[in-house]
Amino acid sequence: EGLSSPQRRVADAMSIRLRELIRNVRACKTQADERACIHKECAAIRTAFKEESNELRHRNVAKLLFIHMLGYPTHWGQMECLKLVAGTKFPEKRVGYLGLMILLDERQEVLMLVENSLKMDLHNANQYISGLAMCSLANIASVEICRDLSPEIETLIGNSNPYIRKKACVCAIRILKKNPELVENYVDKCASILADRNHGVLLTGIKLMFEMTQIDPTTIDELRKQVPTLVRVLKNLVLSGYAPEHDINGITDPFLQVALLKLLRILGRGSAECSDMMNDILAQVATNTESSKNVGNSILYECVLTIVAIEAESGLRVLAINILGRFLGNRDNNIRYVALNTLVKVVDSDVSAVQRHRQTIVDCLKDADVSLRRRALELIYVLVNESNVEALVGELLAFLPLIESEFKEDLVTNICSVVENFAPNKQWRVDTIIKTLTMSGAYVSDELASSLVSLISKSPEIQGYTTAKLYQALKSDLHSVAQTLVQVGVWCLGEYADKVTDAPMGAEAVTSAQALELLEKALRSVSSSVVTKEYVITALVKISARYQGNVAAQSKVRELIAPFRNSIALELQQRAVEYSALFQWDSIRVGVLERMPEMEKKTKPIDPFAKQAPQSNGTPRAAAPLAAVAKPAEADLLADILGGMDRGCAP
Repeated sequence: EGLSSPQRRVADAMSIRLRELIRNVRACKTQADERACIHKECAAIRTAFKEESNELRHRNVAKLLFIHMLGYPTHWGQMECLKLVAGTKFPEKRVGYLGLMILLDERQEVLMLVENSLKMDLHNANQYISGLAMCSLANIASVEICRDLSPEIETLIGNSNPYIRKKACVCAIRILKKNPELVENYVDKCASILADRNHGVLLTGIKLMFEMTQIDPTTIDELRKQVPTLVRVLKNLVLSGYAPEHDINGITDPFLQVALLKLLRILGRGSAECSDMMNDILAQVATNTESSKNVGNSILYECVLTIVAIEAESGLRVLAINILGRFLGNRDNNIRYVALNTLVKVVDSDVSAVQRHRQTIVDCLKDADVSLRRRALELIYVLVNESNVEALVGELLAFLPLIESEFKEDLVTNICSVVENFAPNKQWRVDTIIKTLTMSGAYVSDELASSLVSLISKSPEIQGYTTAKLYQALKSDLHSVAQTLVQVGVWCLGEYADKVTDAPMGAEAVTSAQALELLEKALRSVSSSVVTKEYVITALVKISARYQGNVAAQSKVRELIAPFRNSIALELQQRAVEYSALFQWDSIRVGVLERMPEMEKKTKPIDPFAKQAPQSNGTPRAAAPLAAVAKPAEADLLADILGGMDRGCAP
């Protein structure tokens, strides 16, 4: 058109086919060769576009799409796509619409130029041209185009051709996402869609209804009227015989079944009436679906989620959890992971049913897959209660030496938390926490130590027992346990040494010589930190107040403290000097070294450098000082204890 025969022959000679371009690109040995090949072809395509050669336009646009896929700029060919869309032949429209979806998106203003072509092609007598238009509309239509063409899509949903109806439902999803206010225009179409016998129309229609519930939750009440129809469709699928066109591994249209279950889950949540309608069919799906292949497992998984979400009967919930229990016995780790992950979410709905699979869940701790072990741990934490705490904590302690180092601190923290919440008695709680902290090595947080100290200080009946147990733990292996645990044990010896001279209930007695020997060992150990040594020196001076009539113990304490008066560590030196001076004040020493009162758990400190929350006027609050000086009232109290020192000196 517009070219003479010689000119057309020259243009044909310049243009190569798409397969030849692909072959030439693959033959390039370097990136430079590829760029040269692409630039040469782009120049030829530009020349053809300028000459308005309609015969080869669709071939050139197809090559342009391939060049775009390689990452080269092709924006200069967008208008040619519009020209192809405006054509009359199907091959031209096919390449034109494909170019639109690849080269353009909804933010391109040039897309407005194609709106009229879209509107005309939607009603084209050729169903495939109409399908191309709807496919483009569903992928790249802007808010304005969706709003303008919505009436056409509403009409096409009622078309007699199932191919057109299916595409129209997909377009409707795009329209509602871009224009949520149009939802009410499509709610009335749902009844006719669900009456369709074509599975493609049913699948897209159910997807459309699902999107309606997500976009506008107020439509759920209206869509609940369709629950009987949805149940009937699902029942037909479950009870139907072999259908070659929809069968996948012996399951009739699993994609449609999954979509139905998802929609029923939304409609049944919070509605007892709708849930009653679903109970029978959900039970049939759960019992009749084959679980030997992944196709059946996917349907069973969605069925379980639906049963748990709706107001299902208790027997049906037990059936759902039993299905997850069967998943745990599957050889496929992916299915086992899905089962554990789902059980964590649904355990609150029926704990007793999940408890029946406790042993299977515990066995997952021995699996080689780290993700399975992590999920099993999360589930076990939830399953622990007063009746099974001893058994499950025993399993967790057996797993503690096997877990990876990066997860060990979390496991120790969770074990202690479980023990704290469900321990049958304080003695078992102390024994288990000490065992956990001893086995954990260096992975003991300050919060755990604080929790144990708080428990001991508030429980006079177990103070002697706990101190004796800590003494035995440190005596057997002082060097490998965490420094935090050493500090707790040393603190207990300083506070309650006099309570272990006689054998506490179920524990061995600790003499003054044994206690001082352990403290000396901790003081001289190369593995002890400076902070631990500070605890030891304080414990020594406190022990001197616990063993008042023991001259040998008093002498040993002074002997151990004295060398640290010349320590290079300032804190150690200061404590040694002050405690040595305190021995000259026998009249007040016992009062100063009385037992600590009940202690509360230590909470995590507030980061002084954290961003301060703004006040109501928008200005940030002033940060708290990093170190606060002692209040005068506290200084006065200290002076009273020390026997009325000079009040005139600076606090």
